[in-house]
Amino acid sequence: MSRQNLRLFLGCAWFLAWAAAPARSQTEIWQTHHDQGQQALSRGNPAEAEKLFQSALHEAESYGRDDVRVATVCDSLAQVYYAQRRYEEAVPLWRRSLAIWEKVFGPDDSNIATVCDNLGNYYLAKQKPQEAEPLLKRALAIWEKTPGPQGAPGLDQPDLIRRLNTLAHIAYDERRYADAEALYRRSLALQEKAQGPECPDVATTVDFIAVLCCFQGKFVEAEPLHRRAIAIREKALGPSSPDLATSLENYAVLLRKTNRKKEAEKIETRAKGIRIQHQREQFKP
Repeated sequence: MSRQNLRLFLGCAWFLAWAAAPARSQTEIWQTHHDQGQQALSRGNPAEAEKLFQSALHEAESYGRDDVRVATVCDSLAQVYYAQRRYEEAVPLWRRSLAIWEKVFGPDDSNIATVCDNLGNYYLAKQKPQEAEPLLKRALAIWEKTPGPQGAPGLDQPDLIRRLNTLAHIAYDERRYADAEALYRRSLALQEKAQGPECPDVATTVDFIAVLCCFQGKFVEAEPLHRRAIAIREKALGPSSPDLATSLENYAVLLRKTNRKKEAEKIETRAKGIRIQHQREQFKP
C-alpha cells in the first residue's frame, strides 16, 4: 500500500471511529441512566429514580420521538408516577409507550398488554369501568395468545384468574349477568385445576355463579351450585364460618324465589345463628 493510500485508509478509519463513538456513548448513557433508575426503585428511592428516568428519556429521544427506547423509559417513568399517585403524569406516558409499541411491534406485543393492563387498572381505580374494560380485555387477550413457559399462556394461573374475576366484577356491576357468569366459569375451571375442587376460593366462585344464575332466572342450574358452595365452605372453613353464612343466605334467596318459604326460613335461621355467634366471638374479652 502506498504512503498516500495508507494515509487515506487511516483517515477513513479515524473518521468512522469518530462517527460511531457518539452512538455508542449515547446508547450507554440512556441505558445506564435507565438501569440506575431501576436500581434506585429497588432501593426504595423513587425521587432518585424519577431523575434518572428523566435523564434516560432525554437521551433516548435523541434517537427519535417514536423510538422503542423512548417507549421503554416512558413506561418506567410512568410506573414511578403511578406508585406516587401522580396519575395525571403517568397516563400520558403510558399512552405514549402504547402508541410507539403498536407502531413498531404491532397490536399483539406483550409490552402492549402490560401498558393496557396498567391503564385499565388506573381507570378502574378512578371508577371508570367503561374505559377500563376494553383495555383489560385487550391485555388479557394478548397474554392468552403469548406463549409462556412450556407453551402455556404468557400469564401464570393466579394472575389469569384474578384478571378474569376483575372483568367478571365489571360485567356484574353493569348488570350484564350472562357475561359475568361466562367469565366466572372460565375462572372456576382454572381454580379447580390449580387448587382442587374443594378449595375455599372455588366455593367463592361457585357461589358467585349460583347468584348470577338466580338473577337470570336459571333456578335449576343455580340450586346445585348453591349446595356445592355450602358443602365446600362447611367442610373447609367449619360450621361457624361467616362465609358459610353468606352462602346460606344466598341459597335462601333462591328458595324464596321458588316458593319454598319454609325451607328458606330454616336456612335463614341457621345463617343468622352463625352471624350472632361470630359477633359474640369478636367481642370476647
